[in-house]
Amino acid sequence: MITLPKDIQEAVRTSEDQPIRLTDPETHSEYVVVPANLYDQLQELFYEHTLTQDEKRSLMLQAGKRAVWDDPEMDVYNDLDPRRQQ
Repeated sequence: MITLPKDIQEAVRTSEDQPIRLTDPETHSEYVVVPANLYDQLQELFYEHTLTQDEKRSLMLQAGKRAVWDDPEMDVYNDLDPRRQQ
C-alpha cells in the first residue's frame, strides 16, 4: 500500500468523502481518489461476477413482472414475434 503525500492527505481530509481528481504532470493522465467504501460499492455495480446465472435469471424475471410483462394483454406481442412464425 502507498502512503499518501501530505498535500493529498490534506485534500482527502477536506474533501468531505467526495472524490478527488489528480493529474499526472508527466502523462497528463487523470485519476480519481475515492473513499474505499465508495469504491467497494462501485465495484459491485460494475463487476457482476458475484451473481450466478440462476440469480441473474431470477432478477430478470422479477424485473419483467414489475414491468407487467406477465399481463395476459401482453400476449398479443408473442404473435408478432418473427421467431415464433412457422
